[in-house]
Amino acid sequence: MNTFVRFAPSPTGLLHIGNIRSALFNYLFAARHGGSFMLRLDDTDRERSTPQYAEAIERDLGWLGLTWDRFARQSDRLDRYAEALKLLKTRGRVYPCFETQAELDLKRKTQLNRGLPPVYDRASLKMTDAERERLLNEGRKPHWRFKLDHTDVVWDDAIQKHKSFPASSLSDPVLVREDGVPLYTFCSVIDDVDFGITHIIRGEDHVTNTAVQIQIWEAITDKPAPQFAHFPLLVSSTGLEMSKRLGTLSIASMRDEMKVEAMAINSLLARLGTSDPVAPCLALDELAATFDLNKVSRATPKFDLEELKSLSAKILHMTPFEKALARLQNLGLNEASPAFWDAVRPNLTKLDDAVLWWHVAHGPVTPHIDEQAFLHEAASVLPESPWDQNTWDVWTNAVKKKTGRKGKELFMPLRLALTGTDHGPELKVLLPLIGRERALARLEGKTA
Repeated sequence: MNTFVRFAPSPTGLLHIGNIRSALFNYLFAARHGGSFMLRLDDTDRERSTPQYAEAIERDLGWLGLTWDRFARQSDRLDRYAEALKLLKTRGRVYPCFETQAELDLKRKTQLNRGLPPVYDRASLKMTDAERERLLNEGRKPHWRFKLDHTDVVWDDAIQKHKSFPASSLSDPVLVREDGVPLYTFCSVIDDVDFGITHIIRGEDHVTNTAVQIQIWEAITDKPAPQFAHFPLLVSSTGLEMSKRLGTLSIASMRDEMKVEAMAINSLLARLGTSDPVAPCLALDELAATFDLNKVSRATPKFDLEELKSLSAKILHMTPFEKALARLQNLGLNEASPAFWDAVRPNLTKLDDAVLWWHVAHGPVTPHIDEQAFLHEAASVLPESPWDQNTWDVWTNAVKKKTGRKGKELFMPLRLALTGTDHGPELKVLLPLIGRERALARLEGKTA
């Protein structure tokens, strides 16, 4: 059987670090097993779903490299859901309910006050045909609930192992609202049946949904249900639950504001909470080769934004010039060379920092001058062109011999004059990029 997985976000907000982990797990699982990865937009919530969020989902997944083999929108399949509801009606597995939201809220409140679980009492099943007819004649429109079998729902979870969930502890789920809109629990099962989804990999907050959806699946089709895997949800480094409403944790924010590397997000999320150590990876194939649901721990993983930023810097330091060139050109560094990239990349925390070092190399830079006399002596022994990576040692040895200085007393005034800053790439690799003419002008205190 071919492996077929899906990522099914609702376009009601931006993707965040928590739900992108689900997308990544599904993508890597499919890649590891030679299967297919589907993007399905669960967009039947007309009030909250927007084209802008749908576009943002596709943009974020594309940026991360999580390309999909098949695409679908639930809003395109409403006729199919109506057909499935009709089937369940003929099989006696759904029933109409007429309670308003206020009436349901009152029932739940009463049950809680009595120390009872807030489970729907199936009052609508006790209605007579005449009572239903009267409500319909009054213009009341029913919502439709699925009638659960009050048995234990059992499955073997790829992460949580053997699961047994008592359906009697659950309310019969609403499948279709009174306005005719089908809901997630229902649509998701129909889609998984129709598209031949073989594995459903998602957060452990869906365990209850799985118990319900297995029963709906079995009421609709004789096909075997998918293999389920429920992984622990991320929490923050302080142990707080993550939320997509925290904008700083959105993928868009990490890309556009924090300038985090896409493969840093993939590298961290693929191995966080697994038995494999987190390490910088440059390619999804590398992550997929070792991805295994059996390595996912049941313990709650903690996401640390600082760890992500550190990983992002390490990935930049590993990135070869040919992979960085187009992005450097997008920053306006059209003449960036391998020599420039190799000189600056060990000092980058984000790619945009390369612009600073480009200006240091090519000017104009206003030198920071503290010791003009010393710099004048250093300039007097500045080697002639051409320069290479040995020039720095040749020059500083000459300066040391002429002035008697060494260590920081020698190096720091030169760095401040040549770069205008007290930190940065090694001067032995930066000096040939600056060139003799600019270096001499800066040693003389001129902006160059």
